[in-house]
Amino acid sequence: MTMPQHHPQHLLRARRGRAPGPVPAPRRSGDDATAGSATATACGCPEDGPTRRSVLGALGVGALAAAAGTGTSTRVAMAAPGYTGDVLVVLSLRGGFDGLSAVAPVGDPAYAALRPDIGVPGQAALMLDRTFGLHPSLRALKPLYDSGQLGVVHAVGQASRSRSHFSAMEEMERAAPGTSLRTGWLDRTLGTRGQLSPLAALQVGSPIASSGFAGPVPEVTMRTIGTFVMDGPDTDVERARWNQALRTLHGEGPRTVSAAGLAAVDAVERLRAVPDAGARGLYPTGELGDALCDVARLVRARAGVQVVAVDSGDWDMHAGLGRHDRGWMSEKLTELGNALAAFARDLGPLMSGVTLMTLSEFGRRAGQNGSGGLDHGHANAVLMMGGGVVGGRVHGRWPGLGGSQLDDGALAGTTDYRTVVAEVLQKRCGAGSLAEVLPGLPSVAPLGVVRARA
Repeated sequence: MTMPQHHPQHLLRARRGRAPGPVPAPRRSGDDATAGSATATACGCPEDGPTRRSVLGALGVGALAAAAGTGTSTRVAMAAPGYTGDVLVVLSLRGGFDGLSAVAPVGDPAYAALRPDIGVPGQAALMLDRTFGLHPSLRALKPLYDSGQLGVVHAVGQASRSRSHFSAMEEMERAAPGTSLRTGWLDRTLGTRGQLSPLAALQVGSPIASSGFAGPVPEVTMRTIGTFVMDGPDTDVERARWNQALRTLHGEGPRTVSAAGLAAVDAVERLRAVPDAGARGLYPTGELGDALCDVARLVRARAGVQVVAVDSGDWDMHAGLGRHDRGWMSEKLTELGNALAAFARDLGPLMSGVTLMTLSEFGRRAGQNGSGGLDHGHANAVLMMGGGVVGGRVHGRWPGLGGSQLDDGALAGTTDYRTVVAEVLQKRCGAGSLAEVLPGLPSVAPLGVVRARA
């Protein structure tokens, strides 16, 4: 029997949750696109900021099997046999995360003058050292920093000078500047590890996969573990019959089609077997909490996870960012901090085998604009969490915020994000040569952001 040449998306559905579609950024007081900043109105962002769907749709990235949902998403690549490295969790903060709010350089004499209305006051910051303080809305993370489970790398940038969400995001997830490669660095990482399980790349939260997974390694997509179900059967008996029928059907087709179909059927059954520890109450309400709770379930089940990618959007704050104690940024950072702290608490000792890092396509400009927000910038702060992280430190070389120290009004990048990725892959994930994964990466000394696995 010849199978139709398409992905088996017809097999899977989300029984609960809203239908796919863009998630608009909430409108807030002061979010007037015509007020104050000409740069904000001419940035080319969608009216309500870039959504994950609009960005990835523009990149033309597909998926293996889908279920409905948008916003926060999780992609899980399950382990090849014998993998003994860390679970790598890449939390992408979509829209241009402002690292100068999250980890504020309150000790830099230029900071307060650049952000008189929206900056973090020195007396409100949770001081990490003489220069940097956590935003007070990230207070849930301070104990992790003090205990050495959380570290920061500041002034992290990428070779791309673009301030377009679409271009900068694609370049960051491709991670191969100056080359003609069109695959993503997550796909290339998986491609170096030999035979992979049917859940080698799995996304929760959207039917559209990140361009970091672009390439020959297929991905299964879903919104949550609980809504990743077979489309059709409603009882265990019916599901068993469907499984057998689908395996027989796909087993008779050409491998280019049958492999994807069988992988989708296997994914449904494997995820049904992942136990629920009932830990959802530890997490804040919302899609980020849902996603990280599912990631913790997979890690705790020792399902062989290697790479997890989680997306959180709504960081494109051109207007109405708010004050340090209330408003848009404060609300988003509260959710972020509480979700990360819950993830660490949920996993407990299992965090010794997990490394989480945040990435964003770019940071924001150093100075506030006339709309009480921040326009597109360059370098950023990367949060690092896990048992192997050299925490309790702000890593990297700080370039300063003085006029001559800025990069066209933005924080200058002194650390290429790929050097952080490379150190994690080599020290925590057992990677050997990274020439295939991160081609053209300059040879520089590691920053020492993680310790080598024993």
